[in-house]
Amino acid sequence: MKYFIVTYGCQMNWADSEKIAAVLEDTEYKPASKIEDADLIVVNMCSVRQSAVDRVMGLKEKIKNKKTIITGCVLKKDWLKLEKQFGKIIDIKEFIKKAKGNYFKKITSYVPIMTGCNNFCAYCVVPYTRGREISRPVKEIICEIKNLVKTGAKEIWLLGQNVNNYKHNTPPPSSPSKREISLTPPPPRRGRRGEGVDFPELLKIVNDIPGGFWIRFTSPHPKDFSDELINTMAKCEKLGEYLNLPVQAGDNQILKKMNRGYTVSQYEKLVKEIRAKIPNIALSTDVIVGFPGERKKQFENTAKLFRKIKYDMAYINKYSPRAGTVAAKMKDNVSPKEKIRRAKILNEIIMQTALENNKKCIGKTFEVLITAPNIGKTRSNKTIKINNDIPVGKFVNVKITDALVWGLKGELKNEQQTYSNSGADGFGENGFVNKTRQKI
Repeated sequence: MKYFIVTYGCQMNWADSEKIAAVLEDTEYKPASKIEDADLIVVNMCSVRQSAVDRVMGLKEKIKNKKTIITGCVLKKDWLKLEKQFGKIIDIKEFIKKAKGNYFKKITSYVPIMTGCNNFCAYCVVPYTRGREISRPVKEIICEIKNLVKTGAKEIWLLGQNVNNYKHNTPPPSSPSKREISLTPPPPRRGRRGEGVDFPELLKIVNDIPGGFWIRFTSPHPKDFSDELINTMAKCEKLGEYLNLPVQAGDNQILKKMNRGYTVSQYEKLVKEIRAKIPNIALSTDVIVGFPGERKKQFENTAKLFRKIKYDMAYINKYSPRAGTVAAKMKDNVSPKEKIRRAKILNEIIMQTALENNKKCIGKTFEVLITAPNIGKTRSNKTIKINNDIPVGKFVNVKITDALVWGLKGELKNEQQTYSNSGADGFGENGFVNKTRQKI
């Protein structure tokens, strides 16, 4: 029997799909290379946006004669509609509970460190589909990451709907670092609240895990971004210089209606502080156009902010009402045509600033992780095309020869080193291509 998983949603959905696959393979299902060859179709979706629900409904004809299971972040209203169309729906928590930690050899791996959200942004269904915030135990997270690194993971994403609000009340596990070499055991390291391990402390612990790999995280909330987190990001050598910092709107009145908990000036101040500590950081963001009541002038404030911040990338979403949210009770008075127009304007701004940022890289040499044949990622999460046959999973030095809107082109630097297969951690003496690499 073969299975095929269709995933619509964020990185958390992709992480859940890996657990679904592990559960199915424990029951002797085998993966199918394409949906037509599968005996079982699992659709792992997210109800956060109506577009995802529409995409699932569009699958009906294609999979009508297949055994199908729907799961994921599903609103009750959508649950009933999908159950009527597809039959069986299983709570994603059931798959997660049954997953026994089977890991697949992947270069990029997603590790959920917490689920749920306490913020109740006016447009968002996550608190209703995932529940309130629950942080995973530190030891559980570290064990998972260690196993992933052993099986070849080189890029670890720490996930949470409000990832920088992680807080677990158990003391951190012993860390395999030089700090342990002492006759007197050090006191347990504490987070800034003195209640166990918070997110900055977790980053330090993950950074201490042996091996040559990068760390990334998503998605943080601007209102919970502390000075301690910024300082920790600057000091953790395994943490890539990339940050997705959702702004959602560039107008104070709209931000207040969204219940975001910060103003435009506070967001700008945060960006300034982050860039002061991490000058080469690449920034992306999430934004919603056409939120109920958003006037043209208010949208222009968002466009103005985009030009000022000069993001490297943005996830631009056209507002759609979701049942049960506060915003769903507001009048959706921005026309679909106007939403498309506004999204196009922001996309044009991003294309301009992304290209400007990428052109600054030409002639420089950076550390790159090969993620696919002739394709790699920089530490700042920029895609780079390389015309060299390098094994996937290797770290190499690449000189940038050209800049595109959404990526770079480069060539291998002469007489460079790559990760070796020797050394205590399996990645050579220092675990990096060279100690003087530029961070991008």
